[in-house]
Amino acid sequence: QVPLVESGGGLVQAGDSLRLSCATSQGAAGSYGIAWFRQALGQEREFVAFIRPTTGTTDYTDSVKGRFTISRDHAKSTVYLQMNSLKFEDTAVYYCAADRNYCASYGCFSAEYNYDYWGQGTQVTVSK
Repeated sequence: QVPLVESGGGLVQAGDSLRLSCATSQGAAGSYGIAWFRQALGQEREFVAFIRPTTGTTDYTDSVKGRFTISRDHAKSTVYLQMNSLKFEDTAVYYCAADRNYCASYGCFSAEYNYDYWGQGTQVTVSK
């Protein structure tokens, strides 16, 4: 079992920034693919960002490219999602997830069914 605990959500205005944190167990960030997903009220959960376990390279869904950055701190066993220039449509519950089987392709790591462990989520609300 890989514990994942999100924090950092809140209520902000459009254009503001937030940094979400996903605290996990020691070594998990370097051993598992870690992703951020989000789910807006009444909508399906969608992929946001991914960081590869070995190289640390990243990928994003088109709607957040240039605004969001996923990163990790091995010493703190934490994965972050820095969100800048927030928009109303970024409002959602944000979840981090860990994949114990290596996903190489976008089609793989963007699919929520490939993830084995999930956090409880943190609410991000962006007012217009």
